[in-house]
Amino acid sequence: MVVDDEQLVRGALAKMVDSRPDMSVVAEAANGPQAVAAVRRHRTDVVLMDVRMAGGDGIAATAAIRRLPDPPQVLVLTTFDLDEHVLAALEAGASGFLLKDTEPDRLFHAIRTVASGEATLAPTVTRRLIERTRERALKAKANAARYEFSALTAREREVLKCIAEGASNQAISKRLYLSEATVKTHVSKVLAKLGLENRVQAALIARDADF
Repeated sequence: MVVDDEQLVRGALAKMVDSRPDMSVVAEAANGPQAVAAVRRHRTDVVLMDVRMAGGDGIAATAAIRRLPDPPQVLVLTTFDLDEHVLAALEAGASGFLLKDTEPDRLFHAIRTVASGEATLAPTVTRRLIERTRERALKAKANAARYEFSALTAREREVLKCIAEGASNQAISKRLYLSEATVKTHVSKVLAKLGLENRVQAALIARDADF
């Protein structure tokens, strides 16, 4: 099924898909509600879904379609390369996200991919999602580290900062005007409170938290 509110675009997509020997367009729709109704009437394996459409957007339609019994896979095909659209489409249950300037052969491959139950994303989208996931993971790791630091005293925090900078016990002793024995005690407490085994781990966790 091809869903797009621009008749020329919808017709061109339908003609292109129908040109493949292993594909055929069984229905078309001009907006989200029409798409949901058409899915109820026709047996289709894949829905090519636009995002912004007059009369009902594609994200809401995707969610509604995916809630149906034995639903088809949804491949979002849009002009708008926006992160909020990508994430919203995937959260709604879409199996793929491509831009309308995608080469025909890649589109056909994507249709076959989602029809088989796999997922596919435009290369630019994939890169951004990986980077966004990495940033979220690093942020979560840093937040966890900062939470652990709440157990440290002010002096222990100072010692940890020195450790993170690679300072030896002797250097810490001079910088903080403490005896080396006292520094060793503080280092031991820092490691114990943070559940770490050595100074290297302490330096790494401090770095993660941008301490």
